[in-house]
Amino acid sequence: MLKDKKIGVIGTGNMGGALIRGLVGSRSSAPENIICSDIRKDKVKSIQETYGVRTTTSNVEVVKGSDIIIYSIKPQIMASILKETAKYLDSSKLAISIAAGVPLEAIEACLDKEPRVIRVMPNIPASVKEGATAIAAGKHASKNDLKLAKAIFDSVGKSVILEENLMDAITGLSGSGPAYIFLIVDALADAGVKMGLSREDALFLSAQTVLGAAKLLIETKEHPGRLKDRVTSPGGTAIAALHTLEEGGLRTTLINAVEVATKRSKELGEMMVKNFSGDEHRGSESDPKTLETE
Repeated sequence: MLKDKKIGVIGTGNMGGALIRGLVGSRSSAPENIICSDIRKDKVKSIQETYGVRTTTSNVEVVKGSDIIIYSIKPQIMASILKETAKYLDSSKLAISIAAGVPLEAIEACLDKEPRVIRVMPNIPASVKEGATAIAAGKHASKNDLKLAKAIFDSVGKSVILEENLMDAITGLSGSGPAYIFLIVDALADAGVKMGLSREDALFLSAQTVLGAAKLLIETKEHPGRLKDRVTSPGGTAIAALHTLEEGGLRTTLINAVEVATKRSKELGEMMVKNFSGDEHRGSESDPKTLETE
């Protein structure tokens, strides 16, 4: 599906780099069909040497030479980058934004005609090809555009297609979720050390336990409650530990964490919309600030 498409990536930070690595590594796209831009010359040189893709410091060059353009940049500079490249982004091209908190309506308002725009919310495990990505279509994006976006992000994990009004919830759950899991793994490792394990062994066992549990849940497609029941035996260790976790409010705390993160995402999104509407679009091709990337 992607093999005959020219793909451009504006911004080669964590997510941009992960996408390039995923597309090339999975052979979803040939290196010669990928072009990326970054203000950092050493960064584009490294990307080019590692993956064999074409590189430039010009965002406009990326848009001109691509069928699909992925805006992998900070939300604070999204309006400027869009203004810089809008002239070359017509309805023949598909634009994909991973700028957190920037709604489709704001992006479309920066562009002319009837732009084909898709908004995605990936997460950091995309860097190890285990990302969880939500995809939402703009009003002019087609079903085939969604398939193209899904193919791109499936190269670095798994993706789902949802309505944009769920993006804040996605941010609170899977976008910020890795931070919650890192905290849990760290705490489990501390517990292992307290019980006499070495730090190295405790951390490995904690991380592998989380990985194994997640894989079991995904592959069996069983409800987590049923899998939990399979681990707990009458009067055993697991049920004693689960009682302590419930007593400590772990379930409620995690639910509250996702709710708070969702609300914060919504607040930041509203602020971003205000910034877009008040943006004077001072950027230009010659202004290096407009080339600043993630």
